[in-house]
Amino acid sequence: MAVRACGLIIYRRLQSAPSSKVTDRIEYLLLQTSYGTHHWTPPKGHVDPGEDDLQTAFRETQEEAGLQASQLTLIEGYKKELHYPVRGKPKTVIYWLAEMKDCNTEIKLSEEHQAFQWLKLEDACKFAEYEDMQATLKEAHQFLCSKE
Repeated sequence: MAVRACGLIIYRRLQSAPSSKVTDRIEYLLLQTSYGTHHWTPPKGHVDPGEDDLQTAFRETQEEAGLQASQLTLIEGYKKELHYPVRGKPKTVIYWLAEMKDCNTEIKLSEEHQAFQWLKLEDACKFAEYEDMQATLKEAHQFLCSKE
């Protein structure tokens, strides 16, 4: 049985000059774990009994980043499922895409994380060392660009 986790790829749009491209104003939230290799990921975590996947994604985001569901707008039409082994066991992670309603909302980390960064796509991909996470961020970015 695969371990199942769910999370949100959270982004914000910075206010800037009208001439700048929308895609240049998008920043993604990544959290740095306070355990293991201190890797960077969007907020995510294991599904609890009785929870559906999306409930898990919102609960984990609240626990790990201090963000309530009411502070986010879930983006229709985007859902990404990743499959990879962790310590020899299969793991499935499902991500949805969500926009911050107020780009200045404070991030409040739990003990599971030691730092957070708001990053443009290129930098977010450098921080997210895993290829499938990089690909997911790029795909989410393309999805947002196609909606503009």
